[in-house]
Amino acid sequence: MGRQRRLPRLRATVDRLRQGQHLAMNTLTVGARTLELDKDGYLVDLNDWSDEVANALAAAEALELTPAHWEILTLLRQFYTEFQLSPATRPLIKYTALKLGPEKGNSLHLNKLFNGTPAKLAAKLAGLP
Repeated sequence: MGRQRRLPRLRATVDRLRQGQHLAMNTLTVGARTLELDKDGYLVDLNDWSDEVANALAAAEALELTPAHWEILTLLRQFYTEFQLSPATRPLIKYTALKLGPEKGNSLHLNKLFNGTPAKLAAKLAGLP
């Protein structure tokens, strides 16, 4: 079980290295840019975020971003712009239901996209603190 869980992360690391990206202890290098991360892997500077950075952060989590993921990441960035904070899971679900409808604004859908803790992982990928 543990081995199967680590295998996708190993593959993601290999793919990331092939693309010229790598994660160091507290930095993320994407192309020619080296970005600071906090101890939990979140971007230190919100302005460093880009689609390319989101893809690199997702690869580090063994996750490939789909249009459904991008929809939630965009929504999260809108939430942050509006309220100046990253939502916890319950407010994220309610906000998603309000903006995208109940079929997308539910815990099952968000857990399916962002395994385990959707609010934390989605915030990290969206470049939010």
